[in-house]
Amino acid sequence: QVQLVESGGGLVQAGGSLRLSCAASGRTFSRSAMGWFRQAPGKEREFVTAISPGGGITSYADSVKGRFTISRDSAKNTVYLQMNSLKPEDTAVYYCAADSLGRAVVTGYKRWDQYNYWGQGTQVTVSS
Repeated sequence: QVQLVESGGGLVQAGGSLRLSCAASGRTFSRSAMGWFRQAPGKEREFVTAISPGGGITSYADSVKGRFTISRDSAKNTVYLQMNSLKPEDTAVYYCAADSLGRAVVTGYKRWDQYNYWGQGTQVTVSS
């Protein structure tokens, strides 16, 4: 059982930076791949980035590669999303997700339906 609590969203200017945090509880965190997805109003959920349980493997959507960085701190049971050079098209609700069943890795961590725990979401708004 994993509970995810997100924080760090807000309003920033284009070109600015923001760091999102996702604090996880539950003994399965260390064995769970962690991902970030985002969803804009009227749009489907979109993969952003993910990290393997040990932190050695990361994956990024092409749209954020080079700008966003995912990391995890096993001691704090927390995963982070550092977002730099933000663009208006990054505006969305950002969700933290955990896969405790080892399914997401099979498809490169990109499918939202292969994560079994989700945070409440945090709004990120980037003004032009």
